[in-house]
Amino acid sequence: MNDILKDVSAATRIVVKVGTSTLTYERGTMNLKLIDRLAMVLSDLRNQGKEIILVSSGAIGIALGKLGLSEKPRDTKGKQAIAAVGQCELMYLYDKMFSEYNNTVAQVLVTRDDIAVPRRKRNIQNTVTALLEMGIIPIVNENDTVSYDEIEIGDNDTLSAYVADMVDADLLILFSDIDGLYNDDPHKNKNAEFLPVVYDIDSVRDVAGGAGTSRGTGGMVTKLDAAERATGAGIHMIIANGNNVDAIYDILDGKPVGTLFVSKNFDKE
Repeated sequence: MNDILKDVSAATRIVVKVGTSTLTYERGTMNLKLIDRLAMVLSDLRNQGKEIILVSSGAIGIALGKLGLSEKPRDTKGKQAIAAVGQCELMYLYDKMFSEYNNTVAQVLVTRDDIAVPRRKRNIQNTVTALLEMGIIPIVNENDTVSYDEIEIGDNDTLSAYVADMVDADLLILFSDIDGLYNDDPHKNKNAEFLPVVYDIDSVRDVAGGAGTSRGTGGMVTKLDAAERATGAGIHMIIANGNNVDAIYDILDGKPVGTLFVSKNFDKE
């Protein structure tokens, strides 16, 4: 296990995904304290020479709070409309907070075709690589405003794994509203056992549930799908609690945090 943690701590290109449940309070208003801390920590890592890509949910969740809506619209055009509102609000906030720590961010909106079509995929890779070379932190999200498929079935857990694969990341960190993976739902079973490391994703498929909150689209199922894609591409992945973004420091210090999904390329021997 120590060898794995040492390998994780050596990561230089890191994709960090934050979900709606991390960025907002239950009623949809923005968790400004946490977002500010996220900006500070990621800026600090960038100043240390790490290459950081942030995959951020939250556009629709933030729009719900801004517009005073209690739940997401059920129709696609309604979701697209509030996504357009929320995306402006989210990027304005990120730009403001990262600027406070003398770091620049850039918005990168992608669709499924941008990932599936080779020429478009190369364009995304080139753009993100150029931004990293310029010392800029790319903030990636699905283009919910114009895409039908993504807004209906997409999730940023899966997107973050695609992005990590596209940019040859060393590490993918998914910040969630839970400490990691358990062998049962810890909200319902107080005796649920925490799983600190996973080598075989198929062995834990039966413990995954549905979406975590009413504000998000993901859940443990999508996180396991992301882990399968990331580890299959030779990338370690960690699920950690988004209420403590400082945990990134512990991860890069070689300490056990959350649930670690070990890269298929890592030699356990």
